[in-house]
Amino acid sequence: MFDIKENLKKLPDSPGVYMHKDKLGQVIYVGKAVSLRNRVRQYFQSSAKQNPKVRAMVSNIAEFEYITCQTEMEALILECNLIKKYAPKYNVLLRDDKTYPYIKVTIQDEYPRIIKTRLLKKDGSKYFGPYSDTGAVNMIIELLNKVFMLKRCPAADFPAGFRPCLNYHIKECRGICTGNVNTKQYREYVNKALDFLGGRQKPILEYLTAKMNGAAEEMNYEEAAVYRDYIASAKALSETQRVTVIGGHDMDMILPAGSGENMVMVMFTVRGGKLSGRDTFFMKAEGEDDYESIVSQFIKQYYSRWAAVPGEIIVPRSLKEKELLEEFLETQAGRKVKISVPQKGDKKALLDMARRDVAELSKTIELKATSAAEKEEELRNALAKILGRVKKTYRIESYDISNTNGVDTVGAMVVFSNLKPVKKDYRRFKIRTVAGQDDYGSLAEMLERRFKRAIDGDSGFALLPDLILMDGGRGQVSVAQNVLDRLGLYIPVLGMAKDDSHRTRALVDANGSEILLKDEPLLFKYCGTIQEEVHRFAIDYHRSLHNRNTIGSVLDNIDGIGPAKRNALLSSFNSVEDIKKADVETLMKVKGITARNARAIKEYFS
Repeated sequence: MFDIKENLKKLPDSPGVYMHKDKLGQVIYVGKAVSLRNRVRQYFQSSAKQNPKVRAMVSNIAEFEYITCQTEMEALILECNLIKKYAPKYNVLLRDDKTYPYIKVTIQDEYPRIIKTRLLKKDGSKYFGPYSDTGAVNMIIELLNKVFMLKRCPAADFPAGFRPCLNYHIKECRGICTGNVNTKQYREYVNKALDFLGGRQKPILEYLTAKMNGAAEEMNYEEAAVYRDYIASAKALSETQRVTVIGGHDMDMILPAGSGENMVMVMFTVRGGKLSGRDTFFMKAEGEDDYESIVSQFIKQYYSRWAAVPGEIIVPRSLKEKELLEEFLETQAGRKVKISVPQKGDKKALLDMARRDVAELSKTIELKATSAAEKEEELRNALAKILGRVKKTYRIESYDISNTNGVDTVGAMVVFSNLKPVKKDYRRFKIRTVAGQDDYGSLAEMLERRFKRAIDGDSGFALLPDLILMDGGRGQVSVAQNVLDRLGLYIPVLGMAKDDSHRTRALVDANGSEILLKDEPLLFKYCGTIQEEVHRFAIDYHRSLHNRNTIGSVLDNIDGIGPAKRNALLSSFNSVEDIKKADVETLMKVKGITARNARAIKEYFS
């Protein structure tokens, strides 16, 4: 058993990251501290001054771990990585999985290309975006490549006898591969494309309009329609000017709206001094989280995942961690970044306008919360129809198996109470008795262990479900039914059968009878949500187990790499796979990794 009191005495007075875990070993909270000793001890002192969320979390802490860091900035970056990895229940989490596309111009190449990407790298390329209209991005890239006849292939070298591709023959590429293209002249065309992406679109729009009108006059309406679509895409990609700010800077404004489960962060993007758009990001906030934690966590998670960092971020109220967050953003951007709360002038007027916009948006969020109650009633009616009995709350359990070619096989159980997931009741199973890739055998072991523990009086498994939904069809249902029959339990079991597009099309029982979902939109979405959740939970557990085994057997085997250097590598890279791909120079940027260490890592993996 983990002795919390004894381990509190051993905490070091240094910066670091701590992880609270529940009795199942799941990470339920990740935090950073200037002093681990002072910060972690605060949780276990008098609860009178703690808010309800903290009290609820502390009541679930069975053990804690910590990782020491050299500086508070190192702790912040590690905290960010661990929150992304574990998605802890009591941390504020950014729920959206948006990866907006950017347009990338590889200006560091001798002959630059224009391509779409969703990943920002410090590789010398010029990035434009992010854009919300993927179709417009694709069309603009096609347009610029066509108008300026730019290189499209990724090849860097063209050996003797290399044959030009179709784009060269149809005069949509200058034919870099032929060796007859002047570098300086090619750069001039690339610069024109950069001008367009930078906002100077008038020359190309005039060119496209002339082409469209010319094709229409010649009654070549299909060609005219193509130019019309190009024009529409160019306009969709360009920023719509709503408000102009003096100075022409890039900045983001971040304001929270709603509360609890309906919490959203609203971001207003200002590019080139023009307010160009508004986006909303749903947050997961367990209980009542304060302004400081919600806004700070959003900034850390958002800018470490997707977005290019602007020169200034405007927030409605000051943040205690302002200087630390600015330092963090500067490491992401490679330049100075300011977080500000404007008190006067154009920026203050812009912030006031955003506040009014968010106030209106909050009313919409409240209306959505009302409709959620209506959806829950509709779901209860649908479940009552399937199960033949009416209840206020239905407990649904779902199960899935995950492995890699039969290795590190795990099982996952997720629980829903009506529409809502009950994450404290989620359970994970490491498969013990089944060797190799045998999903049916693994399912049987997991279900038998789950329901035997209920029969034996284990309080963690005492609640039985009203319905079991298996991630699969008739085969998985039969496995579950056999286990329940052996244990003398009667619980309805249905499988979530998928169509060719991998979407749940029907609920199926052990006899093959089906309940089609095409005419039940709420039930269709509900089953899809459960299916995705149990699949995610199973894969997350499998990956964590697989990574832990991989880390233990791989990094520790490399000459010169001890626990400190291993932790530094894992803090800087997302996975062992990323460490494998890194070159020597990149590895040497990690704190403590010498040239000798970096060569040893490359030699080991090669």
